[in-house]
Amino acid sequence: MVLKNLVLLLFITFSIQPLFFIPINSPDRKDFSKIQLTDIGKYGLIRKARKTVPSHLHTGIDIKRPTNNYIDQPVYPIAKGLIISKRIDGPYAQLIIEHKINNKTIWTVYEHIAGITAKLNETVNPDKPIARFMNKNELNKYGWQFDHFHLEILKIKPIRIKPDHLQPERLYNSYTLICFKQSDLEKYFFDPIEFLKENLH
Repeated sequence: MVLKNLVLLLFITFSIQPLFFIPINSPDRKDFSKIQLTDIGKYGLIRKARKTVPSHLHTGIDIKRPTNNYIDQPVYPIAKGLIISKRIDGPYAQLIIEHKINNKTIWTVYEHIAGITAKLNETVNPDKPIARFMNKNELNKYGWQFDHFHLEILKIKPIRIKPDHLQPERLYNSYTLICFKQSDLEKYFFDPIEFLKENLH
């Protein structure tokens, strides 16, 4: 009986794997306190209109570089998933990942990233980087306002788009620029801070 209980305990211990992690390098990737946001990086803030972009609500969080590593500071997926879209145009480089977890599907977006290593239709895991923060040369080229990366967590599948010859692997677009009121935000997105706090266990 003791042996049976020990086997059962070992099975439970090793079969229940943690599902979610913070997307940056840290000795403990379950420690949410390691995530620091830029001054305007909070979820739901009003973003002012720019030349080609209407005013909208911020649909994710902008995560600061966690160390002074300006060479290969990694970006990780928050959970196991499938790369469904890949965009590689400079400061707007982006990956979208589909995650099927506990009979539910969510999508995550990683933007303003560089050095993308993940491939379209590849299954990725949270223990392996998918990209990195921009290095100093890239920041000098595109602007130091990109010294972060943007993370979104979607409730609804991203919008299917037609790829073009410049971005043949960009198959989906997020709802980033069409969230003009709180109800839009709540329809399409999870607050990444609240989501991670609830699921990092």
